[in-house]
Amino acid sequence: MNLPRSSGILLHPTSFPGRYGVGELGASAYAFLDWLYDAGQQWWQVLPLGPTGYGDSPYQSFSAFAGNPYLISFDDLKKEGLLTEEDLQDTPDFLPGKVDYGWIYIWKFQKLQAAYTHFKNGAFTNLKAEFATFKAQEDAWLEDYALFMALKDENGGLPWNAWDLPIRQRKAQAMQDARIRLADDIERISFYQFLFFRAWTQVRAYAHSKGIQVIGDIPIFVAMDSADAWANPDQFYFDDLGQPTVVAGVPPDYFSETGQLWGNPLYRWDVMQAQGFQWWIERIKGCLKLYDLVRIDHFRGFEAYWEIQYPAENAIDGQWVKAPGKELFKTILDALGEIPIIAEDLGVITEEVEDLRDSFGFPGMAILQFAFGGGDWASNAFLPENLKDNQIVYSGTHDNDTTRGWFNAAKEDELTHLNQVAGSEVTEDRVAWVLTEMAWRSRARVSIVPLQDVLNLDTAARMNLPGSLSDSNWSWRYPQGALSPFVARRLKSLTQEAGRYVQPRVTA
Repeated sequence: MNLPRSSGILLHPTSFPGRYGVGELGASAYAFLDWLYDAGQQWWQVLPLGPTGYGDSPYQSFSAFAGNPYLISFDDLKKEGLLTEEDLQDTPDFLPGKVDYGWIYIWKFQKLQAAYTHFKNGAFTNLKAEFATFKAQEDAWLEDYALFMALKDENGGLPWNAWDLPIRQRKAQAMQDARIRLADDIERISFYQFLFFRAWTQVRAYAHSKGIQVIGDIPIFVAMDSADAWANPDQFYFDDLGQPTVVAGVPPDYFSETGQLWGNPLYRWDVMQAQGFQWWIERIKGCLKLYDLVRIDHFRGFEAYWEIQYPAENAIDGQWVKAPGKELFKTILDALGEIPIIAEDLGVITEEVEDLRDSFGFPGMAILQFAFGGGDWASNAFLPENLKDNQIVYSGTHDNDTTRGWFNAAKEDELTHLNQVAGSEVTEDRVAWVLTEMAWRSRARVSIVPLQDVLNLDTAARMNLPGSLSDSNWSWRYPQGALSPFVARRLKSLTQEAGRYVQPRVTA
């Protein structure tokens, strides 16, 4: 894949500022894109955009195809008459710098339900026609998703494999009864998806008008409690009661003596292959409706994945099982043509994984925060001089501390190596910009930094601490006024100096 020499910013939409408790695809999204344009950037990278549940992780979504209703802009709904001032007069005084998921889960869905009621009872002729078209176009996943979420609400939020057995097993009569009983809920949930996709399509079109493209992100596995698992049980390792027999994770390593027990259901690759990998073809097609470039998390799992018997207390007693990665991607390419994929190839990567990645020309990833440690430091693959052309280089990702926070916790040898590469002593107030410069001046085709590093923020702005259920995970939001013209000018100047700037062809 021939990506241009370019650069961009990693920022999840929930991190936008605004008065409704969580970032939305409204005025703040457009303001951010204006700032990104002023800063001379060509990429906006986001985390998965699916609806989130327990733990609030965008990597554990209720659907691989649906969008997150939290992101729907209430101010935009108000402009259209789908919400009124009266509906929003009880808006709480949300903390401006943090998402309170427990509170918005209740309050935001109350307001979305009010918007649906106004829609259902009002004229909205054009909008109702658009909604009907959307339902017809997205029927392949939308019907199952909306029924799944309606049943989940009816069952008090319980996971699908704790529902009554007939609906858990999707028996015909139980499914028919549920569709009749929950018809209005199904319509309401489908309406939320319509609002999300309409808003995202408009935001992405605006990005394109500014010469900015979107990098999306998809987890390799789906969540256990998801419409995908419930609607396609034959494609996962489940028993007759819908319980998993094996689950996903990663083995013990330098970071964890017991490995990581993710708990995601594992694919029946034999079944998927016999069906022509159709589920995966549809999944990638769905991604290409949302993004211009797609990062696949845990890419190494397409070559071999860590299989853990269920139930288990940890990930120690697992085994590597081969996956048909080459057959999968060849089939997808034959069906869809060239697919713009970034391989998240971090961690312990084997020659077989590298061969899978390189066979299809997928760019890999490099993290500069990992460049300065280790015994044989000079051979560290993430050092700026050791980066490859076909890579995406980051100062850090959503799972890393901010660069300023990393610096404050770094070991002495890491700081010594950092100073050697930088050519001078790096200080806390300079380190985020130093790594940004290293990324921008490197040979890697694309360089990305989280907005937290552009703003030189400390650990308090960290997006996620892997393996923890802290209520600060996924909750950071930047304050109003943080996107200063000075920072934009500075970043644009670096982008021009590093040969990453292309004058965008702005469209009306």
